[in-house]
Order: sequence, then C-alpha cells, then structure tokens
Amino acid sequence: MSRPLLITDCDEVLLHMISHFSDWLEEARGCRFQLEAPGFADAIRDAATGEPVPADQVWPLLDGFFETEMHRQSVVPGAAEALRQIGAVADIVILTNIGDEHHAGRVGQLEALEIRHRVLCNRGGKGRPVAELVETMRPSASVFVDDLAIHHDSVAEHAPDVWRLHMIAEPRVAAHMPPARSAHGRIDRWSEAVPWILERFAEAQSR
Repeated sequence: MSRPLLITDCDEVLLHMISHFSDWLEEARGCRFQLEAPGFADAIRDAATGEPVPADQVWPLLDGFFETEMHRQSVVPGAAEALRQIGAVADIVILTNIGDEHHAGRVGQLEALEIRHRVLCNRGGKGRPVAELVETMRPSASVFVDDLAIHHDSVAEHAPDVWRLHMIAEPRVAAHMPPARSAHGRIDRWSEAVPWILERFAEAQSR
C-alpha cells in the first residue's frame, strides 16, 4: 500500500510570518498591519493616514518581504517535531503560496530550520495543485493543512476526498478568524494536530 500524504502550507502553519511582516511594514514602508482584520484587503493601512493601502500594492509588499526579509521568520512551536513524527509514516509536501522566484529562498529558509521536504510554490487557489499531487502520488490517504479558508474551499472543490485541517498558528489572528467552512477540523497547535492527522492516516490503512 502507498504511503499517506501530508500537504501543508508554510506561512502561519510551519513558520510565523504575519507578525514579522507587520514589523517590517512599519519599519520600512510606513504601514501598519491590523492583525484582527479579516483579510489582507483591509489589513494594511498607511500609518500616517489610517487609509487602506490600495489592493494593487498588497502583492508587491508581500513580494518585497519575501525578497529580503525571510530571515525574520521563526518556526511555529512544535512544527518541526510534528513533521518528523508525521514523516515517519507519510510523505510530506509543502505547498506555499509564493511565486517561483522565491522557491530557492523558501527551501533554504526551511532547511536552516531542519525542515527538509519537497517545496512547491503556487499562486491562487490550491485545489488544482493538490489534486495533481494526489493524482501523481496516489497516496493511501491525504491531509491538507492551511491557514486560509479560501484554499480549503478550493481543495474541497477540486480534491474533495482530501482531509482538510484549518490551522492558524498566529494567536492574534486565530482569535478573530472563524473555522473554515470547507475544512473538516480546526486545530491551531501542532501538538493537537498530529494525533488528528495520524488518525486520518490510520483509518485509511485499516480499511
């Protein structure tokens, strides 16, 4: 029987990003990131005026952070240990929503934190790349972990047989964000997520 598969996001699942991005925005760009905001569209505001940054400037700001500031990011507590435990029984792919131009930086960043797994970059919904991974790898069971509800919606549409776990590792964001409607569960700590994931894998292998 083929091994199970964990497909996991990186930012705010394996690595903290939002708090470091917020610090950089204020230091370098004179903007503030409102952690309690429901999404990026209204979260980034001009520090002087309080006005939202135009939507067409949001991705360039994110790209600017990933181009020069990835060293600021810190590992989510328990994430590396969780991947080691899960990796003993399953394959792991990190599906990160950044451009291919940041792939080498992301791989190096994760390796420095002793996280060494296949990394795929993606723009937009994650449903299609998840479906392609499942089609190619043919796992006995698959679990998808991400912090954004939109990606759970996408995976539910394109790969409905994949288990979906909603995780937001930043407590200040998690406190204001409801569980994703398309996820099968919501767990924000790896210490609690590992048993949930392993149970899904064990169920599939016992059939």
